[in-house]
Amino acid sequence: MRLLIVEDEKRLALSLARGLTAEGYAVDVVHDGREGLHQASEGTYDLVILDIMLPGLNGYRVCAALRAAGHEVPILMLTAKDGEYDEAEGLDTGADDYLTKPFSYVVLVARVKALLRRRGVGAGASPVHVHGDLKVDTAARRVFLGEDEVALTTKEFSVLEHLVLRAGEVVSKSDILEHVWDFAYDGDPNIVEVYVSTLRRKLRAGLIRTVRGAGYRLETSP
Repeated sequence: MRLLIVEDEKRLALSLARGLTAEGYAVDVVHDGREGLHQASEGTYDLVILDIMLPGLNGYRVCAALRAAGHEVPILMLTAKDGEYDEAEGLDTGADDYLTKPFSYVVLVARVKALLRRRGVGAGASPVHVHGDLKVDTAARRVFLGEDEVALTTKEFSVLEHLVLRAGEVVSKSDILEHVWDFAYDGDPNIVEVYVSTLRRKLRAGLIRTVRGAGYRLETSP
């Protein structure tokens, strides 16, 4: 899952990004309302965490502009304000949830997971994906091969999850990098090959096929 944080308090934004990355999400961060609107419009995100008091454009206007353009990405609004009017205005512009600072990080993560689950249920999706003898529970973050549970690291699970959600399709290396790491990643792009190789070793060699010059495909048959 790929998240965008639009927050001008840089220390808070960095703290949230580190925590959510540790939870297994790919996280991008911007500190300005106009850049946030551009990034959310151009990127493919599963959720946006949007502060209200931002330079450039405030969160209300960013949210309203995204909804007016037809973007249905879940939006969790953050604000130092507190009051029914502020919450009503945020929800009226199209936000899905609202969190007042200061807030507990545990509560924020719970809200993020709830919004992502709600989006999946609304789309008719199940958190459990079965492909032959492979079962991936994206909510519990557990993987089974036959009757045996396979232990994966956070990044290994995220790579597998992205392939599972597009099972049968060819997924490019750059697409995996974009969704599992983030837009600021400037390391070796061959890191994807390393993780795919590890997944093949832990699961089954023929499960993830390499499509030469195009990317990888999770086979849907056992």
